[in-house]
Amino acid sequence: MQRAKQVSESIELGIILALVGGFMDVYSYVGRDGVFANAQTGNILLVGVHLSEGDPSLAMRYLLPVLCFSVGIMVSDLVHERFASVMHWRQLTVLAEAVILLGVGLLSSEYNMLANGLTSLACGMQVESFRKIHGRGIATTMCIGNLRSALQNVDDYIVTHERGFLMNGALYFGVIAVFVCGAVLGNWCLERFGLSAIGICSLLLLVAFFLMFSDREGENPAA
Repeated sequence: MQRAKQVSESIELGIILALVGGFMDVYSYVGRDGVFANAQTGNILLVGVHLSEGDPSLAMRYLLPVLCFSVGIMVSDLVHERFASVMHWRQLTVLAEAVILLGVGLLSSEYNMLANGLTSLACGMQVESFRKIHGRGIATTMCIGNLRSALQNVDDYIVTHERGFLMNGALYFGVIAVFVCGAVLGNWCLERFGLSAIGICSLLLLVAFFLMFSDREGENPAA
């Protein structure tokens, strides 16, 4: 597989972001009242469950992350449109994500709703900013789409015996495996560092930020 022309679509950056994606979901679910940072389908489902039980306050616990995730997507798009000439827009969103998660780590359990909202905001920014690895549509904050694409490529390989489909399937399965590793890392760090563990994500995102200073990224800063 050839090296990606842009760092934002490179395997090395994809690994970092998938680690962060798995870490954030475990952090919010295990450490912050069973709310998903990334898996908004689960949050929307739980909104419906608690509304049906006549508990709107508990439903709001799960609705807030959905709204913040949506805002994160919109913020990412606005950064793309307004600030692409200042620095590569994806670098700006990664830096903002790192700062947001650093702030989350400073919040006590008393502010879990705010912490989950901010974490989902960061997730929304990431999912909108980084949608490809080596030109393939891949998500670093969720697995269902990656699993579908992986199995589709495996099927295509079975039918055509073209090696490219097998390589694509391996790429999708690899991202899923890294996401799981991020979940393992997140749970391990939560047990040892408590709610401040999310700071590990900030460090990983700073690595991604500096990695994107590579000359490859400068070839097409607005892409």
